[in-house]
Amino acid sequence: MSWPTTPAELDALGQEILAGAPGVITGAEVAFGELTLTGPAATVVEALTYLRDAQGFHQLIDLSGVDYPERAKRFDVVYHLLSMTKNRRVRIKVQTDEDTAVPSAVPVFPAANWYERETFDMYGVFFDGHPDLRRILTDYGFHGHPLRKDFPMTGYVEVRYDEELKRVVYEPVKSVEWRNWDFLSPWEGAERGFAAILPGDEKTAEEGAK
Repeated sequence: MSWPTTPAELDALGQEILAGAPGVITGAEVAFGELTLTGPAATVVEALTYLRDAQGFHQLIDLSGVDYPERAKRFDVVYHLLSMTKNRRVRIKVQTDEDTAVPSAVPVFPAANWYERETFDMYGVFFDGHPDLRRILTDYGFHGHPLRKDFPMTGYVEVRYDEELKRVVYEPVKSVEWRNWDFLSPWEGAERGFAAILPGDEKTAEEGAK
């Protein structure tokens, strides 16, 4: 049997998956040439198990988060799966909020371990049943989650080495007033009422005097 490649074939596959995992996978649509599935966060382990065992998606390529702060369930957790035997990909998305944990996919795909730690670190999404859920990219004392849309560009703390204490210390970010620096531009100087002197102008003046 040839594996689906056209939008119509992918849509048919989506309907097959919906029929094979009722209540576990609840939506299917074709986007960007790939099949995108949706379902409840509480049943994501069952959904991933079905896709692995019944549909041949044996490899977890990626797992990450997406932040939509205006939604009550502000986070999408997105899983990308690959079938090596059928050369096709599929993504499945579930929604959650800041307080509701998503079941860990580590029992189904051990590669989810570090992906879930990264999603927790960057977005603050919790994964229930994860064997070692702690930060992986930021420091242990880091405050906040950098990929949230409401995370300030300056962060919350800054790091410096204290010579007296002989160690690295964390301090609140000190706000710096916006300064309107006036960098002299030779092209704007005449318009401002003064002439900018550039290197080499003195030679031009000497040659003109001769």
